[in-house]
Amino acid sequence: MSTPPLRIGLFGIGLDAYWPQFAGLKERLEGYLDRVAKKLGRPGIEIVNLGLVDNPDRAYAAGREFRCADVDLIFLHVTTYALSSTVLPVVRRAKVPVIVLNLAPEPSIDYATFNALEDRTKMTGDWLAYCSACPVPEIANVFQRSGIPFHQITGVLDDDPVCWNEVDAWVEAARVAHGMANNRLGLMGHYYGGMLDIYSDVTLQCATFGTHVEILEVDELAARRRDVTDSEVQSRMTEFHDVFAIEPDCPAPDLAEAARTAVALDRLVADYRLGSMAYFYKGTGVSDNETTLASIILGTSQLTGRGVPVAGEYEVKNVQAMKIMDLFGAGGSFTEYYAMDFADDVVLMGHDGPGHLAIAEGKTKVRPLKVYHGKVGRGVSVEMAVKHGPVTLLSVIERPGAKLALLCAEAESVPGPILEIGNTNSRYRFRCGARDFVNRWNANGPAHHCAVGVGHIADKITKLGQLLGLETIQVC
Repeated sequence: MSTPPLRIGLFGIGLDAYWPQFAGLKERLEGYLDRVAKKLGRPGIEIVNLGLVDNPDRAYAAGREFRCADVDLIFLHVTTYALSSTVLPVVRRAKVPVIVLNLAPEPSIDYATFNALEDRTKMTGDWLAYCSACPVPEIANVFQRSGIPFHQITGVLDDDPVCWNEVDAWVEAARVAHGMANNRLGLMGHYYGGMLDIYSDVTLQCATFGTHVEILEVDELAARRRDVTDSEVQSRMTEFHDVFAIEPDCPAPDLAEAARTAVALDRLVADYRLGSMAYFYKGTGVSDNETTLASIILGTSQLTGRGVPVAGEYEVKNVQAMKIMDLFGAGGSFTEYYAMDFADDVVLMGHDGPGHLAIAEGKTKVRPLKVYHGKVGRGVSVEMAVKHGPVTLLSVIERPGAKLALLCAEAESVPGPILEIGNTNSRYRFRCGARDFVNRWNANGPAHHCAVGVGHIADKITKLGQLLGLETIQVC
């Protein structure tokens, strides 16, 4: 089954009583609406433009049309004064988030030209093309009293980067919400025993994000490894040398095991149509399973770099955060506190297991490890730092009362020494300082893992939270 496209609903509002009174006004406003539709259009998104809604009968019909079209988000372009009775039926029936666009056609009215018209009917018609701000309080009043969440953008139709950057952020947030709602998350194995903070209500994840969950068996991945041919192993090892910076002391047999698992893993992900995955398994007592899990890091790192984030330790909440970051185009690598450097005022953060190759600073290294700390097995692992520059941390946190929330912080990934232990790790500097960041972050009760991605995108994460009805907390 193919994923449906993101559908964005668009309609403008006006008052049908104006059209016979003011020649050309309706056509002028329809032109404004067409310009908005073109600005909203982009690859992979369907714009459902219902035109001007100018009376209650049309409003009821428009609501049904949006519902039939299965729109994910509605932009309401306020073109002139309109009755709130032409708005409420549309969004009430559609039952999706609504963004109110209060856009003036120009930065200001040309007062001299306007006042030189002399014909006051023409003057009034011209004014009505500029009075988009007029009905917005009325619309806000009715939405609030009706329990309909809404968001507003105020600006100019053209040449207003602040306005249109905000529109773009809402579209991007809607695209991510749509991606999460159509994501298939594979869960393989079981939780890391005793790690109580990561235990999660999977049903709550499905209900909040729309995620579909596939429960997978480690045995199946181990069985698929046996079907991988030697030539496929050799081909993947060649690919490893292209993708990674493999240290010369990595044993060839360990690389071969990693290649075999990577091929089998790709087939498992393709067959189940997974968009993300979390795993953990002790593997004790069954050598095939132990070898499978010990050799999984390179393959899961490749998947993560290709937009299928994989989290170790069966970290359900965090793979959701990783997927959100990846859908935003920011990456989304698994991380946790490693140490604090008070001399440089940075927090060292990283994790063992898969890293996000697409956001690495330079080529990701592969190192041999004689032991996976806290886990069974040995083999090859990845070592990388996140690209230097702006980054955002994100955690999906579970609040008391069975509610999820989004916790985020903006920082800088900065150069400097890292721990060369075959794990992902980076140095992060926060505007509020390392000490305050750690205190503020911990005060919100997150699990000890989070996702890190490149760029400062807290504003987009906040919009995603608003679309999903989730509290968003930015600590720095």
